[in-house]
Amino acid sequence: MPANAVSLIPVKTRPLVPPRDDLWEALAPVLPVLQEGDVLAVTSKVVAIHQGRCLPIAEVGDREELVAAEADAWLPRASSRYGVTLSIKDRTLVASAGIDASNANDHYVLWPLAPNDAAAGIGRRLRKEHGVDRLGVILTDSHCTPMRRGTTGISIGFYGFEALQDYRGKPDIFGRPLAVTVANRVDALAAAAVGLMGEGSECIPAVIIRGWPDLEFNDAAGQEGFLIPPEQDLFAPLLRCFPGLDRAK
Repeated sequence: MPANAVSLIPVKTRPLVPPRDDLWEALAPVLPVLQEGDVLAVTSKVVAIHQGRCLPIAEVGDREELVAAEADAWLPRASSRYGVTLSIKDRTLVASAGIDASNANDHYVLWPLAPNDAAAGIGRRLRKEHGVDRLGVILTDSHCTPMRRGTTGISIGFYGFEALQDYRGKPDIFGRPLAVTVANRVDALAAAAVGLMGEGSECIPAVIIRGWPDLEFNDAAGQEGFLIPPEQDLFAPLLRCFPGLDRAK
């Protein structure tokens, strides 16, 4: 591999089976040796299954009530032509508060509890087991972009590196100082990994991202300042349609 090349290494495991399964037991036989500077992207679904964050579909009376209980703010399902409850959870615009029934063995799989802390637990354990000091972890989920068909990937929690790269005050290629540009590296990494994970029966719940340039590693879970208060967001005029968003954490 050429110097400074970026590689994505899929980690294929056996299926993790709801309502609860052991992520470490599934990863141990197949996870390659991690290197300094790696970032491990792990789908949030397998972390939720590891935590036991699963409910039998047959025992859930009204899915919309479950979404309402999980979301910070939401729009009624009747407002969607597709019967989807649009919601905001942990300052992320997501369908159905992240609740998913695909690849779930007749269960609803919720988002993991405390995603940043969960990512930190994975990262600190792997740093110790693999003898590395510079390692990041991202918990990913599928995500829809307004006015685009199909899904990409987004992070819902991360650990071990700076999420943002600040270009403000630096010159562009013609020497003009950049005024507002801040690059979101954590979601860029998540999108790359989710594209390789797939959405069906691939059984690739983790991807090693190796060689990504200019990452700054740390021992922090999440990052202060990464999430924007809704009223300060670029899309605030659209977000105001969510009742109760001003009370969302």
